Amino acid sequence: MNERSSPQGPALPTVLALTVAVLAVSSSAPLIAFAAAPALAIAFWRNAIASVVLTPITFGPRRTEIRGITRRDALFCVLAGVALAAHFGTWMPSVQLGSVATATALVATQPVWQGLIAMIQGRRPSRAGWLGIALAVIGAAWATGVDVSVSGQAVFADVLALLGGIAAALYTALGERSRARLSTTTYTWICYGTCAILLLVVCLSAGIQLTGFDGRTWAAILAIVAGAQLLGHSMFNYALQHTSATTVSVLILLEVPGAALIAWLWLGQTPEPAALPGLAILLSGVVVVVLGAARERQAQLALTPGLAD
Repeated sequence: MNERSSPQGPALPTVLALTVAVLAVSSSAPLIAFAAAPALAIAFWRNAIASVVLTPITFGPRRTEIRGITRRDALFCVLAGVALAAHFGTWMPSVQLGSVATATALVATQPVWQGLIAMIQGRRPSRAGWLGIALAVIGAAWATGVDVSVSGQAVFADVLALLGGIAAALYTALGERSRARLSTTTYTWICYGTCAILLLVVCLSAGIQLTGFDGRTWAAILAIVAGAQLLGHSMFNYALQHTSATTVSVLILLEVPGAALIAWLWLGQTPEPAALPGLAILLSGVVVVVLGAARERQAQLALTPGLAD
């Protein structure tokens, strides 16, 4: 997809779509912290319900595509689903064990890990990329260092959130292998289904409660599915058709202050003041990585026009 923008900026429908998307994803972590259910159970229901909702949409207009899917594309979809299960299985517990603000900020390091994955694949980060990675590492170390003085559980939550960011980067990297040939609907349906099955196995093996929750917990789970899982991602996908991927990637980072604000107003979670500078440095590093990657992509397109869509 080409990076697109207009001199006047995104149109009003795109701005509204991005606003709804940011609000939707920002509600996810506070809802997880609010729900009186094990994090892995919430992760399972989040993906299982989304899979059920997507099934009639997928098997209608996409039936021919599913029948013709290659083994290679199916394998990468399944592997992406495994990575997604690892993402939810680490990040969602981190939200319940630590603070919403820190967990959301640390998982937002996903672009940093994507840059390191690209380096392993032979694509060296630019100077901006290295600068962003350094800032993100410093910020993460700062925030985690503050949590050392809070409790061992808070540090463990930070580690889980970072692992969640790494898993999200792997999910994206694996998904890129199949999304070039598959529709977003088909790819998402396979990923969510795989993720739900794996999380179900884990929950049953570990004896994690999956039912018997109170009404407000089920309402929170349904709100996560409708908001972050379906509405948020759908609105971001819509926005990508009308504005640049860089703009969307940077705006997704608004989830961090958005989630922190909701957790503060609704749950009474006040971020540790000493951690705020570290979180700010971390987010600045992620922004630098995103913008540096975008400039590198534009330079590649300028040198090889045939790469443009």
